[in-house]
Amino acid sequence: MASSPRNTLRALCIIITIFLLLAGLAVLIVWLIYRPHKPQFTVVGAAIYDLNTTCPPFISTSMQFTLVTRNPNRRVSIMYDKLTAYVSYRNQALTPSLALPPLYHATKSTVALSPVLGGAGVPVSVEVSNGLVMDEAYGVVALSVVLLGRLRWKAGAIKTLRYGVYVKCDVWVGLKKGFVGQVPLLGSPKCKVDI
Repeated sequence: MASSPRNTLRALCIIITIFLLLAGLAVLIVWLIYRPHKPQFTVVGAAIYDLNTTCPPFISTSMQFTLVTRNPNRRVSIMYDKLTAYVSYRNQALTPSLALPPLYHATKSTVALSPVLGGAGVPVSVEVSNGLVMDEAYGVVALSVVLLGRLRWKAGAIKTLRYGVYVKCDVWVGLKKGFVGQVPLLGSPKCKVDI
């Protein structure tokens, strides 16, 4: 007894549907097992070696921030490419961008970064220059350490595509005019990480 084309088509549709459901279930299980979490960043130290606001509209600085980054994933490592850092004040850059070396972040590990940021004069607005002078006279300066780059997650031999990463760490430092060296952190909440 020959089967009709309608029954053959129906059986084919059932087979394709079952295959797609099983493939979707496999992808869901893999995602639940290897689901990558964002890295966590915190600023734990700051030093200011130079902050020259005497030549407006240019500011020259030399600052060093120690950032601790933690990979919370148990099965997924993180690889950072083209990571750059700079310091901003009132959403305006105070230092030129500094390219950091590529970073491999193993699972459940913590890595410290201590880039020295600064150098040549950076043009800033009059409001930023005046605000920085006033805050320095007051003794408290709100700065932001910003990291930009690309990252990939790696689980075994599987690597994801590159994703853009933006990290912004808002910190309050105690700073008096003429002081050079390690400065106290008056406030350093966890950094904001966008991927």
